[in-house]
Amino acid sequence: MSFLHNLPVADLSASYGYVAIFVIIMLECAGVRCPGETVLLTAAAYAGSTGNLNIGLVVGTAALAAILGDNFGYWVGRRWSLPLLLKHGRRIALDHKRLKLGQNLFQKYGGAIVFFGRFTAMLRAYAAVLAGVNKLDARRFMFYNGVGRIAWASIMGLGAYLCGRSIENVMGPVGLGMLGFVILCAVALWMFMKRHEKRLLIQAEATIPGPLT
Repeated sequence: MSFLHNLPVADLSASYGYVAIFVIIMLECAGVRCPGETVLLTAAAYAGSTGNLNIGLVVGTAALAAILGDNFGYWVGRRWSLPLLLKHGRRIALDHKRLKLGQNLFQKYGGAIVFFGRFTAMLRAYAAVLAGVNKLDARRFMFYNGVGRIAWASIMGLGAYLCGRSIENVMGPVGLGMLGFVILCAVALWMFMKRHEKRLLIQAEATIPGPLT
């Protein structure tokens, strides 16, 4: 039996599994701090290892949840805009520095952030809200958001699925070694993103000095 049977995601093999994936990813995309990408990766790897989840449904559910969640976040950001985030943004870890970061990036790159935001740790949960706050054209947002979220779910989901199939065929110390390697890579990626986030926050403060109004 694969070590993936011992992971909490094994519970998702029940009838509520896809619903749980949908809800968690949609909430994350709407701006709530949830482990959406972790759920997708783990569920896809579990599907590849055990076959108890269908990878097509996992990817499709994740893509649909991301699209709907981002659309909700976009319209919340567009309707209530900056004043609401200035007042309550800290409750979802979106403080003034991150708001400035978003504004600075949108000024430079616009809709491209919507496409790649889901792949970026520091903007994963906030790209759609910031698109609304910065009044990105709705049609442009929907296009880049739809294409980007389908690409994200497909790349991350199928990649993890193939890893799950490989892990299922690796036994004993080799399997543990692969797991350790994956964990080390994840930590290295997190550290890399944190360094870049700090640099970008400094640049945003220099571009948009003073308090936001």
